[in-house]
Amino acid sequence: MGRGVTSPRPGLRERKKARTRDALLRAALELFTTQGFEETTVDEITEAVDVSQRTFFRYFRNKEEVVFAVQDMIESHFVAALRERPRTEGPLEALRNAVLQTWDTVDDTIDTTVPMPLHMRTYQMIESTPSLLASHVRRSSEVEEQMARLVAEREGLDVDEDPRPRVAVAVFTGVMRVTGRLWGAGEDTSIESIRDLTARYLDHLGPALAGDWRTGPSRSPR
Repeated sequence: MGRGVTSPRPGLRERKKARTRDALLRAALELFTTQGFEETTVDEITEAVDVSQRTFFRYFRNKEEVVFAVQDMIESHFVAALRERPRTEGPLEALRNAVLQTWDTVDDTIDTTVPMPLHMRTYQMIESTPSLLASHVRRSSEVEEQMARLVAEREGLDVDEDPRPRVAVAVFTGVMRVTGRLWGAGEDTSIESIRDLTARYLDHLGPALAGDWRTGPSRSPR
């Protein structure tokens, strides 16, 4: 076996830029989650970090981009996890295992950027803010298309000829939106609670999509 290649450490300039971006991100999310997204101004964010507005816009186009910066990281982590799932798993099984794997390892993904409790409060804020929730759904459509193409590739299908990959992803993301909304309206904002809720709802996909519901009651996932 050959030796692993170690990525060179970023230079001082790159490290300073990363620290500034992370500081702006943390300050913005703290302000958004304590006083509200709409109520927070860019001036307040830059004042908290002691930088100029010009510096803020060097890293972020607007406040909305700040809100979804960590979510974008997590979604990329999820797509990578889905890509690595064993080919022996069916599409919905792979999607389920990939999202649970993402929740199990999310600390490693974002811990150097923002504290996990702050991210979870931000996630709850998105779910409870209509304008942000609408943006979240719109932004998610791009990831869903990526997921559908990945599922099709795993199954050896042409996503533009066979509707099943997009249908599977639509069903999966529908469950994710339901669990996100229910979790966001609850009092427990821990990562354990959303992981558990997600797992229980995904486990009801089979009974919900097959069989006669009138043959017996299904136990509620909540």
